[in-house]
Amino acid sequence: MAYLFTSESVSEGHPDKIADQISDALLDNFLAFDPDSKVACETLVTTGQVVLAGEVKSHTYLDVQQIARDVINRIGYTNGEYKFSGDSCGVISLIHEQSQEINQGVDRGAKEEQGAGDQGMMFGYATKETENYMPLALDISHKILQVLADLRREGKAISYLRPDAKAQVTIEYSDDNIPQRIDTIVVSTQHDEFGEDEVMLAKIKEDILSILIPRVKEQLPANIQLLFNDSITYHINPTGKFVIGGPHGDTGLTGRKIIVDTYGGKGAHGGGAFSGKDPSKVDRSAAYAARHAAKNLVAAGVADEILVQVSYAIGVVEPTSIFVDTYGTSKVALSDGAIAEKVAELFDMRPFAIEERLKLRNPIYLESAAYGHMGKEPKTVTKVFESPYNGRIEKEVELFTWEKLDALDQVKNAFNL
Repeated sequence: MAYLFTSESVSEGHPDKIADQISDALLDNFLAFDPDSKVACETLVTTGQVVLAGEVKSHTYLDVQQIARDVINRIGYTNGEYKFSGDSCGVISLIHEQSQEINQGVDRGAKEEQGAGDQGMMFGYATKETENYMPLALDISHKILQVLADLRREGKAISYLRPDAKAQVTIEYSDDNIPQRIDTIVVSTQHDEFGEDEVMLAKIKEDILSILIPRVKEQLPANIQLLFNDSITYHINPTGKFVIGGPHGDTGLTGRKIIVDTYGGKGAHGGGAFSGKDPSKVDRSAAYAARHAAKNLVAAGVADEILVQVSYAIGVVEPTSIFVDTYGTSKVALSDGAIAEKVAELFDMRPFAIEERLKLRNPIYLESAAYGHMGKEPKTVTKVFESPYNGRIEKEVELFTWEKLDALDQVKNAFNL
């Protein structure tokens, strides 16, 4: 029997995502001026206020208040009417030094003997249903909001948009897990007040259907465009007007959108958030490494769908376990347990090895803090960092290294593909 599956995404102006982006901007600045920084930064945003907290061990000093303001302004909170603006909000810093009791389990004389920064289990997932090996419902949800943000910044085709927004996509699958059609699309977008409620809502729905959705379709492959149909149920701002939003409408916290950040409910999640954490925290680095492994395995033809789990004990170098689930889609004559053994041989999951392989001790994280950490295109960019205490530096860095298909030959050789 056919079934439905749903994923959601949130915009860069959603309160939780504002918090994530501030935390990752702080992390990037610490790593830019001191690559050995140990950082765990948390952010809270609410009406007119930002609170920064967490633990840091670093040889650099930053103007954390200005970094937070710059992120808020870049997102688009520049208007006093929003009751939250980068130029006028209060920024309180409660950041303090990292506990030596945690640090002693991580830092070692030889870097390759670096212990895991925490216990826990992390998951990586990949599927063949999209070109970027991501779940389709989540991929479309991200694209809806990225295009909506583009329209907001252009300010031409739709001029009344504000930064806060959410999207959700429901897809019908066949018994053999093939997407058949899009069943439902939900879009809730913050907006200016520009008339009577019924007139506003009718205009917003018309613009979403006639301007936003066609632009989204244009960015999708032809086979995915075919899933759009005249019988899709659309819910556009279903609660009514959405003028009050952002941190004035809802408090935001770092790490509250872990499913949006990963696979939209497909696969699994170990519970650890990413943003604000340096790569010694395996919550982040091992989740990236597991995605890297899963993506290369699927792309190499080991299976159509793969979940990779890796787990750690705090301060211990080697993972405590590696697990693989191919959901019955394996193309090789091996059990999932045997595949997991080969994964352990192919991908060194020691914390320092992950950092080195994926070049994670670089300021590469702000770009991951909205619209998902997985599924984006790897690229090399030059980033500029300025500090009243450290001067100005430019760094060329690789973004989304965990998305590179750079292990295909090794995987194919190992599995005789």
